Amino acid sequence: MTKVKKCLDTFSVYIGTYSKYCSGSIYGAWLQLSDYSNYDELLQAMRELHQDEDDLEFMFQDYECSEFFIKQKLISECHLSSDIYEIAEQIDNSDFDFEVIEAYADCMSYYHKDIEQLLESLSDSYYGEFDSDEDFAQTTLEQDGSIPENLPSYIYIDWQTTARNLMYDYMSSNGYYFRN
Repeated sequence: MTKVKKCLDTFSVYIGTYSKYCSGSIYGAWLQLSDYSNYDELLQAMRELHQDEDDLEFMFQDYECSEFFIKQKLISECHLSSDIYEIAEQIDNSDFDFEVIEAYADCMSYYHKDIEQLLESLSDSYYGEFDSDEDFAQTTLEQDGSIPENLPSYIYIDWQTTARNLMYDYMSSNGYYFRN
């Protein structure tokens, strides 16, 4: 088995079957997705685990993963998308850390069928990581020239109010900022 797909490092599933469950057994095992190089390898491991059954209907009785995968409808009790490894590869090959992608998906709060479209949209709107809305506002306004460099010291900028007003055009999650 080859270890691949960084964004799958914390993705594991407890694989049982509906037949066993209906018979009163929760027999299964935890499988770590990053231990398999593709969906076919994972599927083979699931089949080997439940080789005592002829008509396999897998049940994902529990799973530990980022909310991103759940919101993208890649995992549920009765479904693990066969595209999971391709999507993970696109994420890993993107210019963004997985945490930034998760934050953007959280801000958008809706399902993206096309991961390429999500990454393209993210690329167009990503501003960076900041400790607070106030830090974001100050940095953004200083960088775009809205605040003159020679501003007299007796002029006070209320960064809290400025940030609140500026955030109408931006969104953030976990310290990552994006343009609406």
